[in-house]
Amino acid sequence: MAWETVLLLLIVVAGTSGELCVTRAMKTIGEVHDFRPSSLLRVMLRAIQVPWMWLGVALMAVAFFSLLGALSMENVSFVVPVTALSYAAGALGGQVFLGERVSRRRWLGVLLVCIGVTLVFFGRK
Repeated sequence: MAWETVLLLLIVVAGTSGELCVTRAMKTIGEVHDFRPSSLLRVMLRAIQVPWMWLGVALMAVAFFSLLGALSMENVSFVVPVTALSYAAGALGGQVFLGERVSRRRWLGVLLVCIGVTLVFFGRK
């Protein structure tokens, strides 16, 4: 497997996993209703006490540095559309990891994204 493909997989898997972990952390904390600076600071202080937040941030950092690597090897017009697979991973992860209900219409949208990613991937060069 080429390095570019490994980096693209890391972007999708680590990035989506990070987002799922951060979501789980924020669900633990509860909804944010007040966006005044003092209230946001309290939310941030609570958030950094949740292990899921740290795991999420670490995974998102892996995805970010993988994105930098991929962009150094491939065109942005290829990398960004291919990383849209994170939409599919996010829907699946939301359903499995967070217990979210994903409607048929939403799955249809995910399928359309996957078809688009496939066209971009195989039209690579």
